[in-house]
Amino acid sequence: MPITAQEALQRTIEHREIFFDEMVDLMRQIMRGEVSPALTSAILTGLRVKKETVGEIAGAATVMREFARPVEVADKTHLVDIVGTGGDGSHTFNISTCAMFVVAAAGARVAKHGNRSVSSKSGSADALEALGAVIELQPAQVARAIEEVGIGFMFAPIHHPAMKVVAPVRREMGVRTIFNILGPLTNPVGATRILMGVFHPDLVGIQARVLHELGAERALVVWGRDNMDEISLGAGTLVGELRDGKVREYEIHPEDFGIAMSASRNLKVADPAESIAMLRAVLDNQPGPANDIVALNAGAALYVAGVADSIADGLARARAAIADGSARARMQQYVATSRALAAAG
Repeated sequence: MPITAQEALQRTIEHREIFFDEMVDLMRQIMRGEVSPALTSAILTGLRVKKETVGEIAGAATVMREFARPVEVADKTHLVDIVGTGGDGSHTFNISTCAMFVVAAAGARVAKHGNRSVSSKSGSADALEALGAVIELQPAQVARAIEEVGIGFMFAPIHHPAMKVVAPVRREMGVRTIFNILGPLTNPVGATRILMGVFHPDLVGIQARVLHELGAERALVVWGRDNMDEISLGAGTLVGELRDGKVREYEIHPEDFGIAMSASRNLKVADPAESIAMLRAVLDNQPGPANDIVALNAGAALYVAGVADSIADGLARARAAIADGSARARMQQYVATSRALAAAG
């Protein structure tokens, strides 16, 4: 028997788990609009207070993937997703968006799944629009962009239309719910290699194990001790690495890679214009903390993608792609390609 929404709520009140198959049933009901807003918000609150389990998150993500509009990419060799949960409140420039261009220039391909700003002054969608790219590409156009430039950006509202059912509830609640951690797990390309930043240390091991349940091949899940959902320069970074079917948790520091520590305040921006200025400065190879953090995170993505043998090797490749101008050229190429694809319809 499928679980009812009322039974699910009772489970969360009693701090008991909703098992994977039950969570699949429950999420299908929610995403089809069969559960009232009041009951939906109560269940989301109950899950948050109880703390979501690996099985609950994996079950919910499975359904979100079911309801998504997929992007069909035949060859997923060296294809990686670089994504953050957002919600870290750090207000930094678009580190992962900038890293995307570096990663593509250094030999991997990137399928980035994102939205407008959550916690930062400029989300990945905001940044790409400010650079002149068209973000609202349809699935077939995204697939073409990946084939032609090695970069595809999937704007969440286009690929997850069913999310509009829960959008009003999430907006009214105004607090983090399971949906904040589901977005990064539901890439419409189905990338099996992921670099994921999270907003809480507990999620490092949890999300790595969820990714394993969902069939990921390789992943690094990271949380900076200065509360960044990236590999940080201002403190140590907790890492959950999924490789060969096993999850290993450890900590890394910028000094491990010959990078000077630097407080995250040096990466803060006040608005999208400042964010874009910092992103362009990195791609112009201006030295400093912004350059270092992009190269380090791009290096980690190259390691996950299987292009580099280690994060350190990836860092060297990332630095080379920035220094020789190929990362900047890839950004310009992506902007032009997105516009051409949109114009062609």
